[in-house]
Amino acid sequence: MRLLEQKKIAYDSYDYTESGVVSGKEVAEALGQNPERVYKTLVTVGAGKNYYVFLVPVLCELDLKAAAKCVGEKSIAMIKSKELLPLTGYIHGGCSPIGMKKQFRTVLDASVQNFETIIFSGGKIGYQVEVAVKDLEKIVKFEVGEICEKNK
Repeated sequence: MRLLEQKKIAYDSYDYTESGVVSGKEVAEALGQNPERVYKTLVTVGAGKNYYVFLVPVLCELDLKAAAKCVGEKSIAMIKSKELLPLTGYIHGGCSPIGMKKQFRTVLDASVQNFETIIFSGGKIGYQVEVAVKDLEKIVKFEVGEICEKNK
C-alpha cells in the first residue's frame, strides 16, 4: 500500500483480519465483493528457471499449460511456499503483485478486461486493495492472457 501512496495511485483498502477467512472465495464474501473481481497472486517457475507472476480470479485455477504457453516456456510449476518469502518478500496468503523484491514478468487473466477495478492482496494476510486496472499498469508491467482452467 505504501507503493500505491508513493506513486499517488488511488486505491481502496479492505481489512478482514478479524474474520478468520482463508480461501479466496471466503475473502470475497467477507468483503461483500464479486469473487470474479477478487484476484489471487500466484508465483511460478519455468523450465528455464525464470520466475513468473500470474493473477487469476479467486474462483479460478491457473492452467499451467496455458500459462507456460503465454510466457513462452515449455512448462511451469508453482513455487514451493518456503521459496515465496525470500523470492518476493511476501508469505503465502499475503502475496501481492506490487512491491515484490524483484519485478517478475506478470500476466493477468483475460477476465481483467471485464472490470475497471480489481481487488488483490495488499501484501499481508487480512488486507486487500482495490485498484483501477489502468493504474495498476503504472506500477506493474503486465500482459493479459487466457490462463484460467476451463471447466471440464
